[in-house]
Amino acid sequence: MQNKPLMARLMAAPHIVWSILFIVAPMLFVFYYAFTDKSGAFTMSNILELGSPSYLTIFARSGAFALVATAICLLIAYPLAYAISRATPRMQKVYIMLIMLPMWMNFLIRTYSIMAIIEDTGFVNNILINLGLDPIHMINTDGAVIFGMVYNYLPYMVLPIHTVLSKLDKRQLEAAADLGCTPAQTFLKVVLPHSRSGIISGITMVFVPSVSTFYISQKLGGSSFDLIGDTIERQFQTAYNYNLGAAMSLVLMVIILISMAIMNRYSDEEGSVVA
Repeated sequence: MQNKPLMARLMAAPHIVWSILFIVAPMLFVFYYAFTDKSGAFTMSNILELGSPSYLTIFARSGAFALVATAICLLIAYPLAYAISRATPRMQKVYIMLIMLPMWMNFLIRTYSIMAIIEDTGFVNNILINLGLDPIHMINTDGAVIFGMVYNYLPYMVLPIHTVLSKLDKRQLEAAADLGCTPAQTFLKVVLPHSRSGIISGITMVFVPSVSTFYISQKLGGSSFDLIGDTIERQFQTAYNYNLGAAMSLVLMVIILISMAIMNRYSDEEGSVVA
């Protein structure tokens, strides 16, 4: 019995070392550079500079794009996940595999494939031209960036919602119908409350990468606007202003942690209600 705590500590040691090297240490570097200048002296100027209208616009645009992409993913994913959960177990596996299939490809390849589809001389416009219609300018627009976010992160919304809905006892639906509930009432009073934890998990898993993305906006949005990820990358890659880049990374980290804390709170409340 006395050896169990020792063995537990030994088994946890690699995880602790990994966490220190790749989580704690990088965060300490971010904090250090965010609150120092190029000479290493303590300063708040990096954080205060982010309060300028130009940076506030970037943060607002990134948040707005992420919220729109998350909402679209939810509107598409929920009925899709519900339909999959009502299928036979064998067909559920097939549908989930089809949803996950694009995720097996490299993220860059998926983004380039979107470019080939929506660019001015791409697949969609070639079809329109062949039909005698005018081409549509889609690349390097806000809609193209949001479309890229939805395409890349939609499976992250479908999977948690499907996981929850697939565990819903069909007898509850039958009981609601026997008690006189219409299909709409059954959905609102039975299905939706039981799927809120999956919805919250999906929103978190889509919003977090969407608000911090930079490659999608670079390839599909061009240079017409910047998101948070684009600005951070530029500070490290071209401007070589590590201090300002670290400050932006710190603010973005705080935004993500606040979002996750809010989602976890609602998820915990939902779990206690269902229990």
